[in-house]
Amino acid sequence: MKFIIVAALFSIALAAKLDEPIAIVSSNIEMKEDGSYSFDFESADGTKVSESGSQKQVGPKPEDIGTVSKGSYSYTSPDGVVITVNWVADENGFQATGDHLPTPPPMPEHVVKMLADLKAAGVL
Repeated sequence: MKFIIVAALFSIALAAKLDEPIAIVSSNIEMKEDGSYSFDFESADGTKVSESGSQKQVGPKPEDIGTVSKGSYSYTSPDGVVITVNWVADENGFQATGDHLPTPPPMPEHVVKMLADLKAAGVL
């Protein structure tokens, strides 16, 4: 039984492909005393990451301080397309945008009209 387990683990180890590490070609980090920061890096395979943030009052009380951030990242997909995501994280949550991300279909005209009518009537 032990031989079967050892043989299975050995087979898995042989089948596992070890990739070479990807070099970082540039890297910058900045942290300030006021809590703001920024960093970015680029790797040899073209992957890029950038982020910055700062402290902000996110609620009604002075102690309601939080970090708001924004950034982007990009990489090349297996089919050769460069994928870029821009994002913001603040008191409204995390919002990401990118050409590859799905978007909802437009609202039907009758729904737009109904909502406008309800708003005009003071219901909304």
